[in-house]
Amino acid sequence: HKAGIKPIIGCEVYITPGSRHDKKKGPDRDPIHHLVLLATDDIGYQNLIRLVSVGHMEGFYYKPRIDKEILSQHSKGLIGLASCLQGEVTWHLARGDLDLAEKAAGEYTDILGKDNFFLELQDHGIAEQRKVNQVVPELCKRTGLQAVATNDVHYLEKSHAAAHEVLLCLQTQTVMTDPKRMRYPSNEFYLKTRMEMEALFRQYPGVLERT
Repeated sequence: HKAGIKPIIGCEVYITPGSRHDKKKGPDRDPIHHLVLLATDDIGYQNLIRLVSVGHMEGFYYKPRIDKEILSQHSKGLIGLASCLQGEVTWHLARGDLDLAEKAAGEYTDILGKDNFFLELQDHGIAEQRKVNQVVPELCKRTGLQAVATNDVHYLEKSHAAAHEVLLCLQTQTVMTDPKRMRYPSNEFYLKTRMEMEALFRQYPGVLERT
């Protein structure tokens, strides 16, 4: 606070469209989507702690998962963002299914409240994201929801992308010369300035102010 920074406590959780108790194998396994949850007050913070704990203690299957049932029980004081291409709403948009995206957005709106769930616009130089961004305004019209512009941050500056690749190799126990190693699709996963974000999203008025 002394530095003029407003801390916002949140977490990108894994959420399954089915039950957190399901542990199906193979192709029948439920997908795992991303969901950003931000605490607005002490109640939201306590709910966030509870959801993360439940994800590990009850829903762990490959990853710690929650579901919409437990989210409904602990939704007070939380703001939700539709998340990246792995978010449920965005995942449907990327596949060209606006109806399923609308259905998923409606479910999150019912749980969190219309003023507490936002669609996301992202642009890391990925064609699929730009495809999604083109239809987000239509989904906003259909649902009455608003959108925010965000950027995934995995390193501080753009020049850190190369060091981040080395870090990924260390974490996944591989080497830079491995053609199959885990890598990010661009070097845009850094903390962008307001000016950089404005250049990317100038055709979407109000999204930066809303962010």
